[in-house]
Amino acid sequence: MNPEPISQLDRVIHEKGRLAIMSLLAATAKLSFTELRDTLGMTDGNITTHIRTLQEAGYVAVTKSFEGSRPLTTCALTEPGRKAFASYINLLEQIVQRARQ
Repeated sequence: MNPEPISQLDRVIHEKGRLAIMSLLAATAKLSFTELRDTLGMTDGNITTHIRTLQEAGYVAVTKSFEGSRPLTTCALTEPGRKAFASYINLLEQIVQRARQ
């Protein structure tokens, strides 16, 4: 198998925790920090680090607001994030198809 497609995988998305975050956000318009953390079973610090990395890459938008008097942080994929995730999934599908041949 040609290893070239594997080297083209987006390393920002490819990390397990960030892939999980991107997958959840691809399936919904937005999720709160708490929903992401609890669904993925991550610590506050761990998920914060992953979200920051995705935000710096331009893949995730973070919005801070208030729900009543409580702070609310929500995350959503940006358009570039959706495109990057779709490209990532397409490349994975190509890799799987080549491995099956």
